[in-house]
Amino acid sequence: MQRAEAVLEHATDLARAAAAKLEVATAAMPAAQKKVATSRGLVAAALNAANTAERKAEAARDAYAKVAGRFAEAQDRVDGARDRVDEIATASYMGSNIARLNVLVDSSGPADMMDRLSIVDQIMRSQQQDVDTLVLARRDARTEQDRAGLAKRAAEDAEADARDRLTAARTAQTAAVRAQQALVQLAQTRAAALRVANSQRSAVLARYRAAKAEEARIEAALRGYSLKSGDVKYGGGQLLMPVAGWKSSDYGWRYDPYYRVWQLHAGVDIAAGGGTPIHAAAAGRVIRAGWAGGYGRYTCVSHGRINGVGFQTCYGHQSAFLVHVGEYVRRGEVIGLVGTTGASTGNHLHFETRFNGEPRDPLNYLPRCLC
Repeated sequence: MQRAEAVLEHATDLARAAAAKLEVATAAMPAAQKKVATSRGLVAAALNAANTAERKAEAARDAYAKVAGRFAEAQDRVDGARDRVDEIATASYMGSNIARLNVLVDSSGPADMMDRLSIVDQIMRSQQQDVDTLVLARRDARTEQDRAGLAKRAAEDAEADARDRLTAARTAQTAAVRAQQALVQLAQTRAAALRVANSQRSAVLARYRAAKAEEARIEAALRGYSLKSGDVKYGGGQLLMPVAGWKSSDYGWRYDPYYRVWQLHAGVDIAAGGGTPIHAAAAGRVIRAGWAGGYGRYTCVSHGRINGVGFQTCYGHQSAFLVHVGEYVRRGEVIGLVGTTGASTGNHLHFETRFNGEPRDPLNYLPRCLC
């Protein structure tokens, strides 16, 4: 944004606004494109995870069905064994044990008794086997019941995971659609900004030519100026920081990508609040204090010659002058107030150092800390 504003210092308000929108949209495009690609990847991953989870859920349901079937079979065996044991218990209650005793009593001799005792023993063992079968069937049924419970919980968990994965896939799909819409909106914003910038081409280039002409007039006016006798001359060294603030734009040549012209930002911009005092960077005599096109209210102070070359400092975009042409000022004296006059996008001081009117980078002469 700072680069766009500095490049378009002399542009119309419409062109400046269009450039700002274009700069923001252009800067946002790579991130928006990356977001679209990333969101599409997330959708693919989420759908794959949802499909995998659904397959796991289906397998868990099948496993539960098989285990539930085995539990049902085990329960049937329990029911059958219980019926047999119930029959034994009913027979015992109805006197079958007395009948067995009578069989033994009615024997005709020891051999017959032994035969009859063997038969009774076989009957007792058969009944005991039926009881043991019931016990084993119950144990197997409990085991299958536990397995069925675990399988059911596993199936429920798998189904819940599948639902969550599907929800995540839908959410990712929605985010991908929004990302694509944002990218389209950025492209539309850039196209609209370019149309506005192009529509302002003639007006901006006219201002650009006027700014170049103004710069040439300033250089000519400052070139060869000499201090009056008795004036204290600048002896070199660091200049005084002219205003308390922070650097918002550097000195240097810039290429305007919108209107394809090179222009020199002839000073350094120091952002500060409107009305902040501006101090003379060195002692000298005011040789210019008036309106200067895009510079707005513009003051220049001559500080004498260095190695035979005239040295001047200039102060642009002021809200008010506090000195007049011909006045001698001391180092640190307040000569004006910070403003945003001329081609300015906000309150700041445009500070220049010039040699015979030709601008050079002020950062070479100011304290490194800019304080």
